[in-house]
Amino acid sequence: MECSKRSWLSALVLVSLCCLANTTDISHDGRAIKINGERRIIISGAIHYPRSTPEMWPDLLRKAKEGGLDTIESYIFWNGHEPRRREYYFEGNYDVIRFFKEIQNAGLYAILRIGPYVCAEWDYGGVPAWLRKIPGMEFRTNNQQWKDEMANFTTLIVDMIKKERLFAPQGGPIILAQIENEYEFVMGTGDAGKEYIKWCAKFAESLNVGLPWIMCQQSDAPQPMINTCNGYYCDNFTPNNPNSPKFWTENWLGWFKAWGNPDRHRPAEDLAFAVARFYQSKGTLQNYYMYHGGTNFGRTPGGPYITTSYDYDAPLDEYGNIKQPKWGHLKELHAALKLMEKSLTYGEVNNTDFGNGAAATKFSYNATVSGCFLSNTNQYFDATLEYQGTKYFLPAWSVSILPDCKQEVYNTARVTTQTSIMVKKPNKADDEASDLKWSWRPETLGSSVRGLGGNFTENKLLEQITTAVDESDYLWYMTSVDITHKQEMTLRVSTTGHVLHAFVNGQLVGSQYGPNGNLAFVFERTAKFKAGKNHISLLSVTVGLQHIGVHYELDPAGIVGGPVQLIGGNITIDLSTNAWSYKIGLDGEKTKVYLDNPDRKWYSGMIPTQRPFTWYKTTFETPLGLDPVVVDLLGMGKGAAWVNGNSIGRFWPNYTASADGCNGCDYEGEYKAEEKCQTGCGEPSQRWYHVPRSFLKPGEPNTLVLFEEAGGDPAQVDFQTVTVGTACSTAEPGKTLNLSCQGGRTISNIDFASLGDPKGTCGSYQKGGCESDEVYSLISEECVGKESCSIQIGENLLGKGNCSNTSSKSLVVQATC
Repeated sequence: MECSKRSWLSALVLVSLCCLANTTDISHDGRAIKINGERRIIISGAIHYPRSTPEMWPDLLRKAKEGGLDTIESYIFWNGHEPRRREYYFEGNYDVIRFFKEIQNAGLYAILRIGPYVCAEWDYGGVPAWLRKIPGMEFRTNNQQWKDEMANFTTLIVDMIKKERLFAPQGGPIILAQIENEYEFVMGTGDAGKEYIKWCAKFAESLNVGLPWIMCQQSDAPQPMINTCNGYYCDNFTPNNPNSPKFWTENWLGWFKAWGNPDRHRPAEDLAFAVARFYQSKGTLQNYYMYHGGTNFGRTPGGPYITTSYDYDAPLDEYGNIKQPKWGHLKELHAALKLMEKSLTYGEVNNTDFGNGAAATKFSYNATVSGCFLSNTNQYFDATLEYQGTKYFLPAWSVSILPDCKQEVYNTARVTTQTSIMVKKPNKADDEASDLKWSWRPETLGSSVRGLGGNFTENKLLEQITTAVDESDYLWYMTSVDITHKQEMTLRVSTTGHVLHAFVNGQLVGSQYGPNGNLAFVFERTAKFKAGKNHISLLSVTVGLQHIGVHYELDPAGIVGGPVQLIGGNITIDLSTNAWSYKIGLDGEKTKVYLDNPDRKWYSGMIPTQRPFTWYKTTFETPLGLDPVVVDLLGMGKGAAWVNGNSIGRFWPNYTASADGCNGCDYEGEYKAEEKCQTGCGEPSQRWYHVPRSFLKPGEPNTLVLFEEAGGDPAQVDFQTVTVGTACSTAEPGKTLNLSCQGGRTISNIDFASLGDPKGTCGSYQKGGCESDEVYSLISEECVGKESCSIQIGENLLGKGNCSNTSSKSLVVQATC
């Protein structure tokens, strides 16, 4: 027995020593975060776990690490984890513990942004709608009901993470935690907001996580909270306390997409410029928002009117592909910054102003270690600087990095990494869209349009969010009215949005939505009424709930208050205080039509098109290869889609983006998403929808189910894969030119090769440099048939050109994958 006790004690000591050996001490001073006592620069990127799948996480994290990140940041999505009060969900793509363990397995740090309000263009800002049912509840203020619920959920998350030993002092990857989120925008000038922020800080500290806490966009964040910056540029940001380091929690490297808007893009050159300027100005932690944007599966987009795609023009696109040149240009920037880590975190800073926007910053660590930035913030004119006896050329709106203060290794305006043009490839498992065999069934409307089946009745028009509690996009308002004689009357409905379908006596009399952000509108249609009792059924539809603003929870949806009126001749009948019956959701939602059920009746043969409230179903084979899969829903109207029972989100391909605003893209000057670098004007807001491969069943038929709300034609629906179609690269003499395809595909052809300065851009180059058949042959021999190739630009190539001065020219190559 004594021997056994000694063995047990020995084992316990070994375990304790092991845990101590793996713990990481996290602290900070006014310069930087300190990991085990050493100041560090942090290069982080946001990846939101619910916007991808667990099967995607390892690949996304690997690509993030290869891109030079050392840290991954994510919000915690309260309404995804607590959809109903005290009912919790942590499975599938909401398995946050698994996500942080994957981060640790990848050898990365993590930033935990609990909030629990997240904004993030997420439904209701991540806050559960059921909170609205709690008497006296006010969101995000010094309100006891709010603080109780917020504390309950936040404590739950912290306890789960502690249990799994995921905080850095426990040996885990999490090095920072955040409480609240961008609160300064909405706190107002009263005492309630100030008291609430003080409470947040005390509450966060009471959780004893052993880490620094941050508050983003909160200039009055109380100590020891670290206030941080969000935005496109944060070089001019100054923390509110000398003991707080300069952190940038959201570097917006693109913008989100909304129905009716073009695609917004932020140039790689401007993004790199902003990052370099931040570190040049003594910043030591920055986080890309987003590094991978992903997909708003299910009903998770906020807005209203945020699209299913949350690509965000991120370095890893919605599907997880590397987006070039942004990914590669940033990777080179990160490598250059890491060469200067000691100088940036310990060096004395000396600035030299050359005037007209040109400046130099030297970080001197000791007599032998120093690093320099040379910057030109003038957006119109290039500059040539003489610094420490050497001349340097700086393009307009650019920063050069000199890790040894002598040799430039990187300039933000010179993009030398590959540019990739992505293409959609046909599904080789199914030859054509016509191969898809469709069946259909109507949405069961009978009882609803006759005013039957209501869950409850009120003598007023209720607000939709508090009535449906976000259980569905759909809420039926049903009533009846007696008319003395047969006649035509105008049905007028005032609604706060977002979409309305009106039925009179079982017939659809019209549909309307609030375009371009004008969510409230007045619906007017003429309808035939009979003598006696007439049934009026109004189907109100939300398209994502408001996610931002002062007391945004009070922004209404639905036909709250109305009025709802019938107008005929000189008579107006106000139905607003009628007995209204309410029913949440559609019949097909409740019976889960989107799940395979052999007992459920579907109709084949002639498939109806342009028919509102129709369910469509087909089967398809899993596309071959490894490339991401999308479904092209061109021809459909508005609705929702499921693959093998998994929701891939809302669709609305017939909502066309504005025809104006796509006027080219110049990286020079401050980026504003709505003013430049837009594409997709006049095209469907979103045509392709991501189908994660983990949703598919290789070797078995897969099922696609579409609910069409507005009327569409599934004949054009098609499955495709997304891959690199064209790859272009350039390299100067003495450098290496790199080309690569993806997904196992190989380079099939060299389309263009030139020494010099050819005209055009990737995908549309024109001759005009120094074309040479011999150069073309050498590159083809080196690259064709390979997934990737690297070519050193030396005399063996430069000597093959047909014009003089090739030694100062770059090699430009375009290839087909």
